[in-house]
Amino acid sequence: MLRRTFLVYVLLTSFLVAPFSAANTVSGSNGVVSSRSQIASDVGVEILKQGGNAVDAAVAVGFALAVTYPSAGNIGGGGFMVIRLDDGTVVTQDHREKAPGSAFPDMFLDDAGNVDRRKSLYSAQAAGVPGSVAGLLDALEKYGTMTRQQVIAPAIKLAEEGFPLNEDLAGDFERVMNSMRDYPASMAVFSNNGQAWQVGDIWVQKDLAETLKRISAEGRDGFYKGKTAELLANEMIRLEGMITLEDLANYQPVWRDPIKGSYRGYDIWSMPPPSSGGALVVQMLNMLEAYDVKSMGWGSAEVIHLMVEAQRRAYADRAEHMGDPDFYPVPLAMLTDKEYAKTRFLDFNPEQASRSEDIGAGSWPLESLETTHFSVMDKNGVSVAVTTTLNLGYGNRIVVPGAGFLLNNEMDDFSAKPNEPNAYGLLGDEANKIEPGKRMLSSMTPTIVTRDGQPVLVTGSPGGSTIINTVFQVILNVLDHEMSIEDAVASPRIHHQWQPDMVRIEPGALLEGAEEKLTSMGHRELAPMGYGLGDANSILLRDGVMHGSSDPRSVGGASAF
Repeated sequence: MLRRTFLVYVLLTSFLVAPFSAANTVSGSNGVVSSRSQIASDVGVEILKQGGNAVDAAVAVGFALAVTYPSAGNIGGGGFMVIRLDDGTVVTQDHREKAPGSAFPDMFLDDAGNVDRRKSLYSAQAAGVPGSVAGLLDALEKYGTMTRQQVIAPAIKLAEEGFPLNEDLAGDFERVMNSMRDYPASMAVFSNNGQAWQVGDIWVQKDLAETLKRISAEGRDGFYKGKTAELLANEMIRLEGMITLEDLANYQPVWRDPIKGSYRGYDIWSMPPPSSGGALVVQMLNMLEAYDVKSMGWGSAEVIHLMVEAQRRAYADRAEHMGDPDFYPVPLAMLTDKEYAKTRFLDFNPEQASRSEDIGAGSWPLESLETTHFSVMDKNGVSVAVTTTLNLGYGNRIVVPGAGFLLNNEMDDFSAKPNEPNAYGLLGDEANKIEPGKRMLSSMTPTIVTRDGQPVLVTGSPGGSTIINTVFQVILNVLDHEMSIEDAVASPRIHHQWQPDMVRIEPGALLEGAEEKLTSMGHRELAPMGYGLGDANSILLRDGVMHGSSDPRSVGGASAF
């Protein structure tokens, strides 16, 4: 009780330092949705009220986010989906973007052999072939119960009739407006005739509405063929991009076997490669399972040290072994094996920090923090975790003229050059080099936790390399520290990723005296930061009631009935 009281005190007083948005936690017995947009969450619950299942609702939320949260919600990007069906089966879908057919390893190198970072981030060549539309529609066709017309209708209405801009969106649009001035179609959407949009303005997206109508009427052909595809391909030609009509027509999502692990009697289900997140979460939980995390206490030096050492080893393995499994032999059985985790942790010293330079070898890329995650659960236990992105916020800032949607800049998630730092100062290697048709490595980690076949937790997060550790800590908060979903999501977090050898710490993440003890253990750099580790919109089923919480670090919302 003392620890719990202290945690609540930390959270409340921390808000005064760096205020969170108002936490939004709801409960229901029929269905719950938690996302980065209250409007989108309400759309999902309305679909559930109409008799749809969680897959129907997730698809509706996905399309709605393309309208209401354009910096990361998208139809011009891609992502991953984990689904628990009503019979307990868990399936995963990869709708990650792919490199165009004309892509090649050195495409972002200048004449001197150096990476042209602007080209890899803010050009038409930065765009990978989008996967979101194909993924959402394929999931609906396989596991939904409603028509695409029904689930896309709310997004069409939002785009066509508009909705009032809140302070979050209006401010964000003003922030990025200058970076879009070279693209008239982008300025037509994200500025008000060249001026900043204001809070309360009704934001209408007519071109996007027409694109959504074509998808509604024609299915995937309404995006990957016909007018929308031609508009996209024509913009590629105009801006010397690489995506062709053939690339679009050939895109297919992939259904992959889920990563499955276990932790203290719970089953952990998550994404396999090209997402690295599922394997790393399972590996870190395997490392911690032998230790009494609960008795160590949330925020103590002992539990932070244990977590950091697990993170250090797992992220080093990510560097060495991860890539697109269609192009690179990823040793998943080894990485998720409990005996391997024990071996990996043999040199763990509970009194002394390791040095990252002594742990493993390799290097790895990182995608942007600007991703989004949403979670859905219905009364029959059907559960969906979806993480989706354009890479950087607003992708490459290019809106397709006449189509109204932004293009991604996911090509920067490849290694543009072995051992050359990417936009975030991190390195890449051969396993993630650019190749035609290849999917770029990701940290996205949509995850579902079950016990005895029944759903317990649906979670995930944006945040680039921090995604994996955000999901890891939400799981620990629920399973070890027995928190409510509100506290599990809101609790301050820490992040370590092997290289650079530093521990990033949100305010309030350490109990009193823990920082001094960690320093004495040899943790060389403890780096305080603001509240920037994740946006873990999650759902917890406890005692027969579904509880959904949007992460108070961002302006989101949960909805239930």
